[in-house]
Amino acid sequence: MDESLRDVDLLALAVEGRGDAFGQLFRRHGTVVYNHCFRRLGSWSAAEDATSLVFLEIWRRRERAVHFEGSLVPWLLGVANNVVRNLNRARRRYDAALFKLPSPPTVPDPADDVAQRLDDESRMREVLRELARLNRGEQDVVAMVLMSGLSYAEAATALGIPIGTVRSRLARARKRLENAFPSPPVRLSHATKE
Repeated sequence: MDESLRDVDLLALAVEGRGDAFGQLFRRHGTVVYNHCFRRLGSWSAAEDATSLVFLEIWRRRERAVHFEGSLVPWLLGVANNVVRNLNRARRRYDAALFKLPSPPTVPDPADDVAQRLDDESRMREVLRELARLNRGEQDVVAMVLMSGLSYAEAATALGIPIGTVRSRLARARKRLENAFPSPPVRLSHATKE
């Protein structure tokens, strides 16, 4: 393609269907349009998209092109302004639509839950090591009353033993646990019900 051809001449060839003439226009003015779009949008990637849209629009409207003393640059930049305006309008609408959506719920970091579970398991293993030193009857009473929150009467029913036995076993177990845990590492239950 002859480099000496003016823009208006290249455009006339493009109107006749010569893609190489339109390609020459793109090579000649693509950077000017790209830089103009960047200056209007402030983003190189958005400017790249806008430049593509500008030349697509120019191809569609090539028969209605306006030149200034044989140059298409003013027309190209005018089309670029319209494309940029449309892109900004679409972005504002998109942002407005997003603003109307409810905020996503705050999701706790699963790492915090995992860390808490690991800490709980470690502390519970420590408690279970100490509970293993109790006799089976004391372990059962501790599990029912201190760990599960049953009343003495409910524990007596669950274990099939008199309520007095629940009280005495729990008293012995508490004494041993107090010696093992001056300040308990794990809260075994809520307040004990009578």
